[in-house]
Amino acid sequence: MSNKVLVETSARHVHLSREDLDVLFGKGYELTVKKDLSQPGQYACEERVTVVGPKKSIERVGILGPVRPASQVEVSFTDARTLGISAPVKESGDIAGTPGCKLVGPCGEVEIDKGVIVAKRHIHFTPAEAEAAGVSDKEIVKVKIVSDRTTIFDDVVVRVHPNFSAAMHIDTDESNASCAFGLVYGEIIK
Repeated sequence: MSNKVLVETSARHVHLSREDLDVLFGKGYELTVKKDLSQPGQYACEERVTVVGPKKSIERVGILGPVRPASQVEVSFTDARTLGISAPVKESGDIAGTPGCKLVGPCGEVEIDKGVIVAKRHIHFTPAEAEAAGVSDKEIVKVKIVSDRTTIFDDVVVRVHPNFSAAMHIDTDESNASCAFGLVYGEIIK
């Protein structure tokens, strides 16, 4: 059993729907790939937007592609407080009952009525990787990160899909708290 997993920091970012991308950047606009991410088919884009909350704005927030069925904004709790938004912890894609915000791009702005979340920490695995680690889809595990501030993260959801690649994702608050800088591996504890 392989109980080690790469730990990656997922900084604040936006996923856009085709409709919102058209408003923010112009009809038919295509996102520009800056770099591929660890999850197959996912990429960071050159384009940036401003996220506007009731309290403040955060400029130059990165966009991740490709486009999705619904726009979503993933922030840390620190970012949410800066924006003045009470963002709940949710799995990416689960935006029901979440607050919205305004997004501003070079060609326009959109008011999304939902979609601002603090992403629940999670591990991506293919079915074979999950089997090797002795875990299953939607299982909740703990992960220990050994560092200058060794931390055990509880309530980590395992997500299994053939198109995934093994990696744990935590936000910048969690990364800073656990000193998870550079090439870091966590140990899955059951």
